[in-house]
Amino acid sequence: MNLSSPSASSASSHPLAPYGWDEGWEAEFAPYAEQRLLPGRVVRVDRGLCDVVTPAGIVRADTEFVVPRDPMKVVCTGDWVAVDPEGSDPRYVRTLLPRRTAFVRSTSSKRSDGQVLATNIDHVVICVSLAVELDLGRIERFLALAMSSSSGEALLHKSALSWESGAQPLVVLTKADVVPHATTLGHLVQDVEAVAPGVPVLPVSAQRGDGLDVLEAVLSGGTSVLLGQSGAGKSTLANVLLGEEVMDVQATRDMDGKGRHTTTTRNLLVLPGGGVLIDTPGLRGVGLWDAESGVSQVFSEIEELAAQCRFHDCAHVAEPECAVRRAVESGELSERRLESYRKLLRENEWIVAKTDARVRAERRQEWKRKGAEGRAAMEAKRGRLR
Repeated sequence: MNLSSPSASSASSHPLAPYGWDEGWEAEFAPYAEQRLLPGRVVRVDRGLCDVVTPAGIVRADTEFVVPRDPMKVVCTGDWVAVDPEGSDPRYVRTLLPRRTAFVRSTSSKRSDGQVLATNIDHVVICVSLAVELDLGRIERFLALAMSSSSGEALLHKSALSWESGAQPLVVLTKADVVPHATTLGHLVQDVEAVAPGVPVLPVSAQRGDGLDVLEAVLSGGTSVLLGQSGAGKSTLANVLLGEEVMDVQATRDMDGKGRHTTTTRNLLVLPGGGVLIDTPGLRGVGLWDAESGVSQVFSEIEELAAQCRFHDCAHVAEPECAVRRAVESGELSERRLESYRKLLRENEWIVAKTDARVRAERRQEWKRKGAEGRAAMEAKRGRLR
């Protein structure tokens, strides 16, 4: 007996099912189907034009009709859209369907804009090369962006300005074949696990095939995005997963293990074992974007310790009965990890304050309060010395 609903059956047999089409997208698109528009998923964006996979195949469409004032709402790889039907010349993207998830970083612009790197993703795969020394701080930064407390129906209606990714993170340690001893590899995995609480850490080798079966099984369940620095092995890994040389690969420099930007655009590709993969250019900068909940999750042990401090607004510097400082002094918590936590919190507060007038006002009030307390303390000190 077939217990599946008619809509579920039609979604699973839809030509776009390999690209992630499901009942939810079918329901979202229903009003546009009545307008005789075609559903599609953006597989690549290039200077105001995009390649969209539709039931009729891949079409080139202009994004002129959906150019927003908000840079967070520009058409992006991974978006589901409604496009003009066959025979239209030129063809336009007419609307974006509501995004379920998005991976966003801040740009280096003076306006502190956000940049959406990929949308409607289920897994964020953070690629880290074992051919160079591990940068634990950078891994923490990627994770803070990738981890989010928002998911499901609530995220569909959430302002894009407050999204983190809403996807499940996974750290993949590439080029495991360059590590000579299994014991050394085990220690490296443990080092990363210590800064990625609750996040799977998987060493893989594209050359030997180590760990690829596990990775393929994870990625088969939805849309995944590969993120990492140039030279992290993303394109090589993508080629192995795709079973063919789709992405160009260039050698990394021996002196520092860094590579050139082999991938220059974000490309959405269907995996032969199921699932969809978005490969991205190497990221030199990974600026936080409204990632407070992500930072809290990445540094969950510090948050738990902070709850035990005597003062609720403890800065964990020299306050009495500070549980965080006590953990550092006992060796339970490393000074490096505490400094990384402080750095990411400061950066995130700065970004939020730049984009939120209410937060800016609250910060000004806080600075005034601290300034008044400091002046009062100095006056009291002078009074005692007289």
